Amino acid sequence: MEMLTYLIPISLILGAVGLTAFIYTVRSGQYDDPEGDSRRILSDEWDDHPKP
Repeated sequence: MEMLTYLIPISLILGAVGLTAFIYTVRSGQYDDPEGDSRRILSDEWDDHPKP
């Protein structure tokens, strides 16, 4: 039972770090690509050099 006094705070800290990283990536716009995948999946052309 003494181990829980270490494991619970560690798991909460790791969860907070993961949540913070996720919120950072959402706010920085890493998931913004409204047209990309929907147009690429229908295209017959292969793009070996995608735009950065």
